[in-house]
Amino acid sequence: MCRNIKTLFNFDPPATNDEVRDAALQFVRKLSGTTRPSRQNQHAFDHAVEAIAASARELLDSLETHQHPRNREEVAAKLRAKAAIRFA
Repeated sequence: MCRNIKTLFNFDPPATNDEVRDAALQFVRKLSGTTRPSRQNQHAFDHAVEAIAASARELLDSLETHQHPRNREEVAAKLRAKAAIRFA
């Protein structure tokens, strides 16, 4: 799976539509093997991004959990610390 796609479920505040679309864009880029499709493929690329974003939003909205929502800043700090160790 693409390392740039982050977990979006169970955060406070919840994931925005822009974050969901960005994750869908990364997913389509990974599947297609390109960051910029040709003009001929642009419509198919954009359609795939929108379809995946809609499916992802539907999934996030329907998931349930009994866990407390995670704090975005705490998770980001942990990831930065982990990256600092990894790339030091």
